[in-house]
Amino acid sequence: METSLVTDQPQKDAVSKPISLWKQTYMRLRKNKLAISGLFFLLAMIAFSFIGPLFSPYVNSTVNVNLMNHPPSAEHWLGTDKYGRDVLTRLMLAGQISLTVGIASMVLSVLIGSVLGAVAGFYRGIIDQVLMRLADILMSIPGLPLLLIMGAILSEWKTPSEYRIYIIMLMLSLIGWPGLARLVRGQVLSLREQPFIQAAQILGLSDKRKIFYHLIPNIFPLLLVVATLNVAGAILSESALSYLGLGVTPPTPSWGNMIDAANNLVDFKKRPWLWIPPGAAIFLTVISINLLGDGLRDALDPKMKR
Repeated sequence: METSLVTDQPQKDAVSKPISLWKQTYMRLRKNKLAISGLFFLLAMIAFSFIGPLFSPYVNSTVNVNLMNHPPSAEHWLGTDKYGRDVLTRLMLAGQISLTVGIASMVLSVLIGSVLGAVAGFYRGIIDQVLMRLADILMSIPGLPLLLIMGAILSEWKTPSEYRIYIIMLMLSLIGWPGLARLVRGQVLSLREQPFIQAAQILGLSDKRKIFYHLIPNIFPLLLVVATLNVAGAILSESALSYLGLGVTPPTPSWGNMIDAANNLVDFKKRPWLWIPPGAAIFLTVISINLLGDGLRDALDPKMKR
């Protein structure tokens, strides 16, 4: 009698493991060559500004009349300014100021805008009306003229340069939060009707936990994109103020006041090394940030095709 042994080996269903949002974002962003190029250039600019001065022998250079307005050479790769200071070193130090102002003002505006927008969308009613009308008032005032007025007031008060940097950060964050707050409010109005918020309400969670642990984390991709683009706007605003003499004042360098140092026709025509490097730094940094922000927006958009 022939018996056949049949072994039941259950076949494992090939179930694909779900991919997280951040991994999907990374995979999409990696395919965007322009966004990756912008990210690498931005990292290179940060390293240039914050690590580069450590290798420069001219960080603490003082006025040297023997080196005034020298063209680029082997010792001074980007030449010297009208005080005999190394332009390349000052370009690095100016990058520290401009990037710090841009990033710090972005962080403050995102914190203020996300919290106020989430509170307005969650509670609605009179709180929503008060916060949104305040945002409408600030949005109705053009940003640059308002910054010019505030910068002129600081100049009239003769505020020291080391304090002006922090005041400029605060000024830029105060005019940057209203637009973000309206975006966050719209997202929160939609999310607060979702089942997970209703479940949190049934569980008796506090309003603080609902806002900071459930609502704001769900709009973090939006905050990331807006924050990236706000850095570029803050750098441009700071550079414009410094160029007009209402922002960071010498001897503290910034890209804006470095361009302002070449504000006459002689320097403009005969000494391009004074204004081309800071102008190129502003242009390339803002372009790289915008490319990265656009790439993040496309990567985080759930409607984008795989």
